[in-house]
Amino acid sequence: MHSTSNLPSWSPAKKISFRFSFILLALFIFLNNNGAFLYVQHLLHFPTLWLHKIIPWFSVNILKYNYDFSIFPNGSGDTSYNYVLLLFIFLLAILGSLIWSILDRKRNNYSKLYYWLIVLVRFYLAFTLMLYGSIKVVQLQFPQPSLSRLLTPLGEMSPMGLAWTFLGFSKGYNMFMGLIEVLSVLLLFKRTMVIGAFLSLAASVHVMAMNYFFDVPVKILSTALVVMCLFILAPYIATILRFFLTYQPQQLSALQIPVFKKRWQLIAFRSFKYLFIVWTVGLMVTNAFTQQYTYGTLAPKPPLYGIYNVEKYILNGKNILPQHADQNRWKQVVVDWKDYISIRTMDDNKAYFNVTVDVKKKQIEINSKNTESTQYKFKYDFTNDSTLVFKGLKDRDSLSVTLKKYNLKNITLPNRGFHWINEFPYNR
Repeated sequence: MHSTSNLPSWSPAKKISFRFSFILLALFIFLNNNGAFLYVQHLLHFPTLWLHKIIPWFSVNILKYNYDFSIFPNGSGDTSYNYVLLLFIFLLAILGSLIWSILDRKRNNYSKLYYWLIVLVRFYLAFTLMLYGSIKVVQLQFPQPSLSRLLTPLGEMSPMGLAWTFLGFSKGYNMFMGLIEVLSVLLLFKRTMVIGAFLSLAASVHVMAMNYFFDVPVKILSTALVVMCLFILAPYIATILRFFLTYQPQQLSALQIPVFKKRWQLIAFRSFKYLFIVWTVGLMVTNAFTQQYTYGTLAPKPPLYGIYNVEKYILNGKNILPQHADQNRWKQVVVDWKDYISIRTMDDNKAYFNVTVDVKKKQIEINSKNTESTQYKFKYDFTNDSTLVFKGLKDRDSLSVTLKKYNLKNITLPNRGFHWINEFPYNR
């Protein structure tokens, strides 16, 4: 084990840059936990509530920048709040490093503190990438394109929607991406830290590029992951470049580890480390594999799963013929998930509805997502393998809908499959 004692003094520039980096990275990690350290968000509940007040105040009074202050981090990690928070952290790091430099002028080096900062960054980076990697392996982050997605014209997709469709199509590519990210586990161990940082850098650059070029709102986090990889690799880059450019033998310097004065302290430290790793990784893997049975690819399909084209639409005894501009007559019904369906009307507008299906009673209730009142209440029955009939009420009006189930094998994308031999390109 290496000691941090008797190490050379750092230059003033190196000490100042370390102080800034320490404050910046530590604040970013704890204020953007992102599920890396389990249950930390509960410990930061009250500081987060405080930030939800101070960041809007800082934005209005200091930056003179107004935005919708009711929006906080949600599915998007690139909200105005996130960017103002990032600037706030950056300014705190500058101010804190100045104060620290004045109060701690005589310090020779920060080797011990540098070691613990590297540990924090390594574990945050590893757990973040492993979290994303595990949900890619079981295809939770990029699920297979839903039926509604398969029916969406390409030109109507957002860049992010296109990326999710493209990546979700291939289970194999999901596993490939996920396994590369899971290899960030190598960051958790000193001997494999450098190779783990290189693999993590490759994975993070790929994610960052996707986020930038497909307008995915996780640009701040993915950029931060790339910066953290480079921060870990910084002491080794010159040595690695000399190896590749000069073909001369090179040796990476070992990370200096603080000396434990008593053996029991070392045993306790290592025991805690490995228990923490096993506990965190175990929960991540368990959650990922459990959730795939809840809402992933292995989740059970709803009883009426499928695409249905409307053949007859009889309202109050009158057969409503299909006319392109009709905003009320149904054109197509898609049952994708257990709790909701989508209905496309003749004018090609699509709306999503909450749905409750009672298989035993063969009843279905369809409610607008904007109100709790029942809009449709039907009895349903399959008259044959492909014909489904709804009979019941639309509010107080009688309604009978005859639907023809579309054969999903006619959709090319999920049925094309893999071919070793292609005599001609199949590019449609």
